[in-house]
Order: sequence, then structure tokens, then C-alpha cells
Amino acid sequence: MKTTVDIHDELLVRAKRHARSTGRPLRAVVEEGLRAVLSAQAPVDPYRLPDLSVGDPTDEDPLEAYSWQDLSEMIHEHPGEP
Repeated sequence: MKTTVDIHDELLVRAKRHARSTGRPLRAVVEEGLRAVLSAQAPVDPYRLPDLSVGDPTDEDPLEAYSWQDLSEMIHEHPGEP
């Protein structure tokens, strides 16, 4: 498969020099490098948010009785106060 990639000039010069010195085409050197990086890469565990819940999840929600409008008014009524 053909593709186009941008490679830093100095890196490309070094890769071509290596290909010439080993008697291989540049494509083979690039493929070897990709295989080495991909096989050496450790599996990445997905990030999980820590559970920072407070209180008992079975307790009644004290905010359930309020609408979004009520909550917004309460928040903006006294900004900065706990």
C-alpha cells in the first residue's frame, strides 16, 4: 500500500544512509522501524476516573425536590457563599 508521510529531513537522510549501507530499500527500513516500535509498545490501560463519590448512594438525594431553574437561582443568588 502506498502512503505519504512527512519525515524530518535529517531523519530521512539517516534512514537513506542506513538503507544504502545495509543494501536494502528505504521501504524495508521504514517497515522494520514501524514493526519495532509497534511490537515494543506496552499495552496502554485506559484511564479510569477515580470514584470521588461522597455519602451513601442509598440516601435520598437532597436536590431531587428542586428544578434546574430553582437550583440555578439558588446558586446565583449568593455567589461565593457556601
